[in-house]
Amino acid sequence: MKSLSVVLVCSLAAGSPASALPAARAPEVARPTPLSAAAQTLGKELRAAHPGQETRIERGIRQAAAFWRPEDGDAKAFAAFVKANFAPEGPRLDALFEHLERSFEAIDGRMAALSMDLRRQTDLDIGPILPVDEALAAFAPAAENPSAHLNEDLFKHKIAFTVLLNFPLTTLQERLSDGAKWSRRQWAEARLASRFSRRVPADVEKAVAAATSEAEVYIADYNVWMHHLVDASGKRLFAPKLRLLSHWNLRDEIKADYSEGAAGLPKQRMIQAVLERIVDQSIPAGVVDNPALDWNPFTNETRPSAVQDGPAKPVVPGREPDTRYAKLLNIFQAERRLDPYSPTAPTLIARRFDEDREIPEPRLKAMLEDVLSSPLVPKVAKLIEARLGRPLEPFDVWYNGFRERGAYTEPQLDAIVAKRYPTAEAYKKDMPRLLSQLGFSARRARELSENIAVEPARGSGHAMGAYMRSEKARLRTRVESGGMNYKGFNIAVHENGHNVEQTFSLNYVDHTLLHGVPNTAFTEALAFVFQGHDLELLGLAKPTAKSAALKTLNDFWGTYEIAGVALVDMGVWHWMYAHPKATPAELRTAAVAISKDVWNKHYAPVFGRKDVTLLGVYSHMIHSVLYLPDYPVGHMIAFQVEEKMGDMKKIGPEFERMATYGCVAPDLWMIHATGAPVGPEALLKATERALGQL
Repeated sequence: MKSLSVVLVCSLAAGSPASALPAARAPEVARPTPLSAAAQTLGKELRAAHPGQETRIERGIRQAAAFWRPEDGDAKAFAAFVKANFAPEGPRLDALFEHLERSFEAIDGRMAALSMDLRRQTDLDIGPILPVDEALAAFAPAAENPSAHLNEDLFKHKIAFTVLLNFPLTTLQERLSDGAKWSRRQWAEARLASRFSRRVPADVEKAVAAATSEAEVYIADYNVWMHHLVDASGKRLFAPKLRLLSHWNLRDEIKADYSEGAAGLPKQRMIQAVLERIVDQSIPAGVVDNPALDWNPFTNETRPSAVQDGPAKPVVPGREPDTRYAKLLNIFQAERRLDPYSPTAPTLIARRFDEDREIPEPRLKAMLEDVLSSPLVPKVAKLIEARLGRPLEPFDVWYNGFRERGAYTEPQLDAIVAKRYPTAEAYKKDMPRLLSQLGFSARRARELSENIAVEPARGSGHAMGAYMRSEKARLRTRVESGGMNYKGFNIAVHENGHNVEQTFSLNYVDHTLLHGVPNTAFTEALAFVFQGHDLELLGLAKPTAKSAALKTLNDFWGTYEIAGVALVDMGVWHWMYAHPKATPAELRTAAVAISKDVWNKHYAPVFGRKDVTLLGVYSHMIHSVLYLPDYPVGHMIAFQVEEKMGDMKKIGPEFERMATYGCVAPDLWMIHATGAPVGPEALLKATERALGQL
């Protein structure tokens, strides 16, 4: 999985009925100028001038009036605006649509490019981060929300009102029930109008961006120096200079250690202890990204280290002071300020599910629980126990022995990758060949490669889409001093999948207003398709009937794992909305309890151990809030998509056909792609078949 991918997905502001959660209190929203009388007169005049367009006229006036504020002008000014800017159907409306589509591509594209430039030092591994770099990163516009001031400026300059006057705001129910009958132009109009379904003050948007940026910087530097972990006898289990980022690299090290058999078990147990101390914040503050101390994570004892693995920092005494949860609370409080300005989705929870995903939370939760409660889970668990030759332990939630990479040790894979990709530039040069192996024609592989820049990431890796056809997508992957390691390559292939989707769904879609895919789970699914063939791309594996069955079990087990993580993420946000005045310490206690509850319900019966907190360790919970539910849904979608694509050599044409469909409703996209709506059924049926084969 990636650390952070800025991807081209739909950003809807029009939502379904509000969540049952109460909206947090915030400053009163300025009320619109009374425009009832003016609206009635205007409607009458326009209906007379444009017969047959009564519905458009009434809807447009109502939409524009709903967001008009005293500072925008009086009723006379509103009337003048409507008369001058209503575009009747035909050439005038077509011209307005074309001008707006072209302009918003330019606006979004330049804002995204500016964001990449301002975040360059914090995102890329190109030298130390100065205090001003963190300030610039906080100032940078987010790609999915281009500027804290932009939306309000578009209202002030009446551009937003022009859109609302002429194009329809739609509800989630309308998009789900009627979208299959809409034309591509109708979908593009719906996406255009959705940009303006809420009017949020710039300072509120800016507060969200600043809190998110602070959390991203905190997570990007949350490394553990593994050579400085010691057991009860003082033995060091990990190689010198090994520095792993939480949670990604620590989790991936657990996965890598399966290739060592029984010799890897002590290391896996030690990493589990580290992860649990990160969750409950009992981790000593002095060991975070600091090789100055040796640390026994089982006893939590530390001592000054005599080993020089890297530049030591001053040791901060005591445990980490709930910094993890303070960062999350900062984002929560910033989002609460936004809630009153989002009437159709008055909580972040509603915005994520009803607007961003366009999958209602109850439906998504039911899909997760279908996997978690499946009778296939204990059957797969028994198979894993048999393959390991021991009872399951909690960290086996990340078991990856179904993958063919089990034939190679992590050092062997690292050596193979480092030789091939000593730098990010080496990966860039090899990209056309990699894409050709995935079934893209030589011409298309070359076009895609020319549209993707590759850069060394400070964190574990991410992808950034261009948002404008004249710009390039960016692939960021971690490259150590000795060259890219296998983890870096695996992530690079995943991010490459994002970049290819970003390029197709922007440069090859018929309307740039439809750029992207329905939601983040879809772009994750397409990236998973690439990532699942990483060993084949290295020439280390060839698929067989057995390997296909093993891959299915791997996908199922990965979905089972991340589904619980998603439930924890969702539970923590519901808790924060129920306790808006909570302290970081109280949030920590709640997050630990929620992690245990989800584990005890869905995992303890399988693993035979209660009160495990590993499900709460994902860094996404802190810096990409409520993002994690996209992963299990992404696994489901990926399975549906990959079954449709077939073997690796057929991926290219099918990938292009799917990705160029653009940003429509999730089920509509999936029916176009695979013939069936989104769901876990295909994965569950294939898992049952795979168990029968093995």
